[in-house]
Amino acid sequence: MSEGAEISVTITQQRDYRFLIDFGETIPQLLADEPAPIGSGQGPSPDQLLLAAVANCMSASLFFALKKFKQDAGGIRTTASARVGRNAENRLRIQEIALTIRLGKPGDTIERLDRILAQFEDFCTVSQSVRRGIPLAVAVEDGRGARLK
Repeated sequence: MSEGAEISVTITQQRDYRFLIDFGETIPQLLADEPAPIGSGQGPSPDQLLLAAVANCMSASLFFALKKFKQDAGGIRTTASARVGRNAENRLRIQEIALTIRLGKPGDTIERLDRILAQFEDFCTVSQSVRRGIPLAVAVEDGRGARLK
């Protein structure tokens, strides 16, 4: 992704809380759904998709930093979890995300690991954006394209 690039996805409701996510021509579509009892759990939930985005970006950033120093970690496996709770308005919110990144090789076999670990998080576009909060502009239009909000 380059600076100033615009990315987009299109989400189309299939039924109830089940939505089809279209990433564009070259990427397969993905079905998302809320878990039971409100959804049918036929795909990842929005919360899981957010966790996946953060974990994937952080893993890719670590891989980038390793490659920058010509190091091979023997693979990367990342587990992300979230703590969900209620805010002051009693609405459910993700309150904390925790990542565990496991390298395939012992740390003492990776040269300059201290420098790699000191900088890799700064390369992650998604996690750095989520950490700071993202301004969100929301528009609502009706079936004729008239702007409602």
